[in-house]
Amino acid sequence: MPIKSSGEAVLEKTIEWDGGMSWIAHPEEGMERASHAVVVNEGVWLVDPVDAERLDDAIAEYGPVAGVVVLLDRHKRDSAAIARRHDVPVYVHESMDDVAGELDADIERFGDTLPGTPFSVIPVVDNRFWKEVALYDADSGTLVVAESFGRASYFLTADERIGVHPMRRGTPPRDAFENVAAERILVGHGTPLLENATRAMRDALAGSRKRMPRLYLSAARSLLPF
Repeated sequence: MPIKSSGEAVLEKTIEWDGGMSWIAHPEEGMERASHAVVVNEGVWLVDPVDAERLDDAIAEYGPVAGVVVLLDRHKRDSAAIARRHDVPVYVHESMDDVAGELDADIERFGDTLPGTPFSVIPVVDNRFWKEVALYDADSGTLVVAESFGRASYFLTADERIGVHPMRRGTPPRDAFENVAAERILVGHGTPLLENATRAMRDALAGSRKRMPRLYLSAARSLLPF
């Protein structure tokens, strides 16, 4: 199983939920890179998208593309190419100057809210090595987290339905999400969490440090040749 696939993908499966859809363009890869199409005001916003053949047909069922959003400095992915194809900007948070300069597309910066949407912005990480924001719509209960939470296997212990990123286990983002109540959590790695999301998130944050040795041991075992 490759960690990250680089070839062309054909969209074969999407996960639909109330207000949009999610997809994993390369289900064979270990990273399980996930992307999302969120319907807002009869338009579709694409979050951290990975491109795939047939993607445009799947998106068209929800409406025209209103914008493409990058929530993590490492998640440029195929955002520029998709934005150019749909003649829309890539929206980049004002904290991510380097990202904006690396994208071959029209750029729009945003701050405390994502313009033209009900989504408020939650600052998650802002340092020289990691810049991340999350999107939260309190009315719909939709929370979009690019990296600090995940549902890919390497994020999770057996006790968890969603997990804190392995590199953040020692300093989980409790302050960022302590007042968030989510109906669903869309993550950048793995399938979306669509049931009992708030409870699962609270459990992940509370048990992050305690379960850290177990997660690391599991990861080490997966690398052994026997």
